[in-house]
Amino acid sequence: MTGHDIGHGTGLEGARERWVRTGGIELCVAELGEAERPTVVLLHGYPDSKEVWSAAAGRLRDRFHVVLYDVRGCGRSTAPRPLRGGFTLEKLTDDFLAVADAVSPDAPVHVVGHDWGSVQGWEFVTVPRTEGRIASFTSVSGPGLDHFALWIRKRAGRPTPRRVAQLLGQGARSWYVSALHTPVLPEALMRGPLMKQWPKILERSEKVPSDAYPTASLPKDAAHGAWLYRDNVRARLRRPRTDAYAHAPVQLITPTGDAFLSARLYDDLDQWAPGLVRHTLAAKHWVPRTRPDQLAAWIGEFVNAHERGGTEAVGTAGTRGAGARGAVDNSPYAQAFGGRLVLVTGAASGIGRATAFAFAEAGARVVAVDRDAEGATRTAELARLLGAPGAWGECADVADEQAMEKLAAKVAAEYGVVDVLVNNAGIGLAGPFMDTSAEDWRKVLDVNLWGVIHGCRIFGRQMAERGQGGHIVNTASAAAFQPSRTLSAYGTSKAAVLMLSQSLRAELAGQGIGVTAICPGLVNTNITGTARFTGVPEEEQQRLRKKATRAYGRRNYPPEKVADAVLRSVLRNQAVVPVTPEAHGAHFLSRFAPRVLRAIARIDPPL
Repeated sequence: MTGHDIGHGTGLEGARERWVRTGGIELCVAELGEAERPTVVLLHGYPDSKEVWSAAAGRLRDRFHVVLYDVRGCGRSTAPRPLRGGFTLEKLTDDFLAVADAVSPDAPVHVVGHDWGSVQGWEFVTVPRTEGRIASFTSVSGPGLDHFALWIRKRAGRPTPRRVAQLLGQGARSWYVSALHTPVLPEALMRGPLMKQWPKILERSEKVPSDAYPTASLPKDAAHGAWLYRDNVRARLRRPRTDAYAHAPVQLITPTGDAFLSARLYDDLDQWAPGLVRHTLAAKHWVPRTRPDQLAAWIGEFVNAHERGGTEAVGTAGTRGAGARGAVDNSPYAQAFGGRLVLVTGAASGIGRATAFAFAEAGARVVAVDRDAEGATRTAELARLLGAPGAWGECADVADEQAMEKLAAKVAAEYGVVDVLVNNAGIGLAGPFMDTSAEDWRKVLDVNLWGVIHGCRIFGRQMAERGQGGHIVNTASAAAFQPSRTLSAYGTSKAAVLMLSQSLRAELAGQGIGVTAICPGLVNTNITGTARFTGVPEEEQQRLRKKATRAYGRRNYPPEKVADAVLRSVLRNQAVVPVTPEAHGAHFLSRFAPRVLRAIARIDPPL
């Protein structure tokens, strides 16, 4: 039956509430968004209630019919009597089907589960009686108990050193499972001092914001939820199902910093879910609270790809529609960057545009920034065609601190906190030092150095405050370590970027934020066509620009190779990355034969 709107303070303001009766209990169900849209059911874990999903639900409600419900015994749902035997996966499946029939009687639903919600989701998507009721399943931080049991048996049956290490590692992470099987004591702790400190524990250990979560029902939820473990874990470990194959497309999201679940648990999942789509996320366990923007992006993309009759509809697991590059890309880039928010400056052309395209092809959401508004917009349009689930063009001058502050506020409000920042914008300047005016110095330093400083300071602060890591890439140059008699200003700006990057890398390492300095060499971009040559009249500048452009064209090193180096450097968290052969050579000589570089610097370039 349908009830009233949920009030303030729950994190689900404006949600429609209904009660679903099943198996002698009543489930509290909240709905957001229009009921005619594809239905997404969000399942919470332990010791949470449905409010753990409120931030992600708010990001999904404009596109989908979002449904959340308190699992039996949690939140505002009633508990079975007696508790023992009342939380089996079979009964939880009954609950799910009752909710699905109530909220979406005529169409299958898309299931998303976190923690024990994911454990339930694996049960739902692998038992025959739910076939046809589930359109897709997204698993976050929770294995199927059958798969977990078979994972243990496989490693215990053939105990190689690596497999023994995996078993011991997961055993250490799963200490709480045995604790929850202890009679009486867990309930006493949950209803007593532990849950009173729980919000502070999560805030300190996982940077979980305490707004509208957890709710006042937490002590009761934690006490009742202990029966999830007691009613299911030992029984399934002893007698796992060997036919637990998914009958709907599955997306797996694995936080790399999960304190409770090893990423190795999911090594064998492809055999149970053909076409499995994998994503990794540099975050800890409670990602519905700490990374709702990222989860909402991945969930939305996956639901659209597998929604029957939608514009991106597909027929089988493991494929996307034409709007998402056809077949699902399970490459390391797609796993690492799919759905993440990447901002690239200087993105209207050259290395910046190629980098935006490379992240788009990996499934990232892209913000293309440039002083050239039309060029930035065009880059965003092309990025969407290449597969970016979202791409936006923004006009901003990186040298303008206030403009960058406004840009960062807008991006955070509309798209979320940036996961990867690429400070790429730069200008060229060549000529003798004595012919380089103070104004020339200001221009090149404002863009090449201060532009990077503004990006690192403003967006880096947002990453640090979020507390879930990130990565900053600063475009330096081979000129950062190769002196030149005609590049004193440009080389100085890039050397400063290199040192800034290495210093910042040391400072932010403890916060999980990587910093990389990319050092291209001679790359075929339009920087030579806009570079300024000091000490010569305008007519001579035009001639020098054309000559430099021809030289770079003959070298013909494409910006796409630099873009690939950018993605690879983030994936590997590299510090300094020379790109072209000449950049590698100059970097080597700067470390082991600097005299040779100083001698080369005296040569007048043939321009």
